[in-house]
This record gives sequence, structure tokens and C-alpha cells, in this order.
Amino acid sequence: MERTVHGSERLEATVIPPGDKSISHRAALLNAISDGQARVANFCVGDDRTSMLGCLRGLGVEISESVEEGIETFTIRGRGLDGLTEPSDYLYSGNSGTTMRLVSGLLAAQSFFSVITGDSSLRGRPMKRILTPLSMMGAQVMGRGGGSLAPLAFDGGDLHGIEYEMPVASAQLKSCILIAGLFAEGETSVIQPAESRDHTERMMASMGADVEQEGMRLTVRPPSRLASLDIQVPCDISGAAFWLVAGAAHPNARITVQGVGINPSRTGVLDVLREMGANIRMENVQEEGNEPSADLVVESSDLRGVEISGDIIPRVIDELPVLAVAASQATGQTIIRDAAELRVKESDRISATAIGLN
Repeated sequence: MERTVHGSERLEATVIPPGDKSISHRAALLNAISDGQARVANFCVGDDRTSMLGCLRGLGVEISESVEEGIETFTIRGRGLDGLTEPSDYLYSGNSGTTMRLVSGLLAAQSFFSVITGDSSLRGRPMKRILTPLSMMGAQVMGRGGGSLAPLAFDGGDLHGIEYEMPVASAQLKSCILIAGLFAEGETSVIQPAESRDHTERMMASMGADVEQEGMRLTVRPPSRLASLDIQVPCDISGAAFWLVAGAAHPNARITVQGVGINPSRTGVLDVLREMGANIRMENVQEEGNEPSADLVVESSDLRGVEISGDIIPRVIDELPVLAVAASQATGQTIIRDAAELRVKESDRISATAIGLN
């Protein structure tokens, strides 16, 4: 189907993106192993949500849905650290790499047998990077391709803490190890090569876990329990990025994006756009569940080319395709380096972005 889209002479709007996917997934998983009941409002939408909640339900977690004051809310009844039950079937992650990698950290520590898989795309994505540290911790796990591909089969294992130097800056890898570390004997430390999104450690700390950060080293010590955490998930900055680019690139625009998560480990897109000359300001800054949020106001701007590389890449990895669109409207050349991780997402995002812009 072909459609013709006509540009507008003026862009002016107030928009509210969906809830942040990264925070939603962590709120669901960590509350599932907490003591007590939690309400998670403004949960992300889409198939990835179905995948995460489906896996948790498969492990015996009771999750109900309601609408409170016009906001979709999930109530999660925690099973505690030792209350999950053996699934009667395989757990299905769909196309959600976040679900597979985070839930794998959980499964590695359980005394029962479990299998987690995904769709054909996810079954082709690299999983050895999580199986290596989990195996070092004592997990009994197997996968296709010599342990590099899903489906992944876990058969219990008494975990012990390790010190692990991560080969890449990856929030999913880091989170997988930290989640497993909640169940391990002794402390578990990860050393990052660069900063990555830190929602997992923030939420763990808010729920009573002993999490310590010193530079790029993160250490978790197994708690006796996790307290449940009610949270209204801030809106997804990755979703907001499209509106920010539209407002900055359009010659006559003013757009307000409300309630956006501004966790410093995720605001690389704001840093890059501001370096490009974008006129973006924050209003109504607040914090809930150790996660800051704000309204973002963007107005028409004269954008210029920049180089995006190095340590900022993990903080902006998901927004690079839309930043490429901003670059196409900027004066001068924009160069993006160190983004090979985009090749192994659910698609080759580098190739897809190049095709889209051409």
C-alpha cells in the first residue's frame, strides 16, 4: 500500500507517548519476586508486554489488569524470592530480547526445569553473552549452536557470586547478571566498559536490595526479600525522540511531550540533539520509584551535523535511527561510529535506516 503524506505549515501539539518499555519490564519482573502486591501504571504497550507478562504468568505469578483514573494499571502479586513454580510448557518471548535475557537471569537461579524461546528472529540473536556469565555462576543451561542461540533450557543450579568484566556495554546483559545475583551465594559484581541504562539497579535499590556502585563496577548482595514497589511508569524517551526530532527539524513547530523519563543513562538523545542545535527544555521535573521524569518542549531549530561515537553510544543506541533522520535535515555532515550493536537487534537497524533514508 502506498500513501502520500503532505507536510503541515505548522506543527503544534501536546503528546503523551506510551510507557517506557525498559522500566515496565523491570517493574513486572522484580515485583513478581517481591513480597507483597504492587500496582504498575502506564505499562508499555505492544507485543513485548505480552511476552514479559506471559512468561511471568507461566512461572505462577498472578497478574491482573484494570483501568484506574483513565490509566491502564497492572496489579502484580509477588511470589517472593523462592515462590516461582515450574512452568508446564515452554516460556515464549516472542520478539522481545529484553524478555528473554532478563527472564533468563531469573530462570538460572530456580531449582526446576524450564525452557525459554522466541520467534524466528529472536532465535537467531546472540545469547552466548548471557549464558557465559550465568554458567560461571553455576547455572545449568543449554542452548542451540553450542549455547549461543535460543531455545535455552535451564535445569536448576545453586548459584554463587562472581566478578564479571562485561565485553560490551549492554543493559540487558548487566541486568541478567544482577537478577541472577539476587539468588546467588555471596556478592556478584559486574564491571562495565561504559555506562548503560541503569533502570535495574535503581529499581532493585528502591525495593530494598543491597546494590553498590563504584565507578563502572556494580555489586549486588542477595537480599532476604524484596519489597513490592508501586510505580507509574514514565513515558518512553525512545518514543518521545520521534516528536523531538520532528519539532526540531520542522521550520515552524512547538511540541510538548509530557511525562517523559529523563533517567541520565537514557538522555543521550537529548544530549545529541542539543549538540546539533535543537532548542529543547524541561518543565515539571519530578521523580517516582527512583526514576525522574519531565515534560519536554521542543521548538524549531537550525540543526547542524555532529559526530556521535564512543561512550555516549550505549545511552543513545535505540534512538540512532531517528537521529539519522535529524541528521538528514541538518547542515553539514553527521558521522555515527561504534554502533555495531544495531546489526544484531530484531533487524539490522543500520541497513534498515540506510534503506529508509535512501
